[in-house]
Amino acid sequence: MANDLTFSITRTRFDEDYSPADSSRLTTNFANLARGEHRQQNLRSALAMIDRRCNDLAAGDSDDDRFRVELDIVSVAAHFVEHGVDEQFPLLEMLDVAILDQHTGERHQGILGNNFSSYLRDYDFAVLLPSLKDGTGAPTIPSDFGELHGALFQRFLESDAFRSQFDAEPVVCISVSTSQTYRQTEYVHPVLGAEYAHEHSSLTDDYFGRMGMQVRYFMPPGAKAPLAFYTRGDLVSDYSDLQLIGTISTMETFQKIYRPEIYNADTAAPSVYRPSLSHTDFSTPSVTYDREERSRLAVTQGRYTEEHLVKPHRALLEQWATNPAALTH
Repeated sequence: MANDLTFSITRTRFDEDYSPADSSRLTTNFANLARGEHRQQNLRSALAMIDRRCNDLAAGDSDDDRFRVELDIVSVAAHFVEHGVDEQFPLLEMLDVAILDQHTGERHQGILGNNFSSYLRDYDFAVLLPSLKDGTGAPTIPSDFGELHGALFQRFLESDAFRSQFDAEPVVCISVSTSQTYRQTEYVHPVLGAEYAHEHSSLTDDYFGRMGMQVRYFMPPGAKAPLAFYTRGDLVSDYSDLQLIGTISTMETFQKIYRPEIYNADTAAPSVYRPSLSHTDFSTPSVTYDREERSRLAVTQGRYTEEHLVKPHRALLEQWATNPAALTH
């Protein structure tokens, strides 16, 4: 039955000895760093950058090395029964943050989410979307695009598996879009920094909207560009300053590595800002990362999802997408 859908969670520590699991998406940001001959140095450098940024943002309460950020990869698998057969598919991965106070030994719980990884999202954007054309051959986006992904994500957040391990709503933090202009508002948060507003809702906004998430843009103190924060909760009220610092230090570091043209630029974003990957005034971190390979792998993993989830279970998935109540017990 459709309401046999359940979830399981496994954790993997993201440290200098990390190796991607077989079920991890190879396009996942943290998995990309952990491959190749420089994998361990990549990981050491990235983790050191995260810790430095954390202590920099918390400078009012600490010395240069008081806090250390600890990261767990939270992998979620979906389990369901169809035609009497037990089925399982890797649904998503997120990062869970903890901040260790090395002076007191206290470990503070951070925010789940951060980097967000999903096989089904790869299918939607790298396989399904390019195949959708109107009568003239122009791209077209169906009204139900992302419904299934959103329904599964929200069902996970309502599940016993999630509630047994997490008390707060996740926050997904990603890069700003190069297709939009951002304008600084008058609101400034002590940790998140200056808030920016964007021109209009994007396809990414709509996709995360299916997941119940809304976006706000902030440029933290000392940052070079705003970050996009998606959550179902209240970003400025639901989390402590230290929790927000954990997310910022983690995701700003990843963005410096993946999009240095924006996040490791020589000058900070002005009050009216249009991001661009063609800028040349930036510094490249000493971390090896292959953006082109990541784009190619997204298609490969989208095809994997099509073969192992979408095609064999199409009728059940359509039922879940059109009738979210079927996902609840």
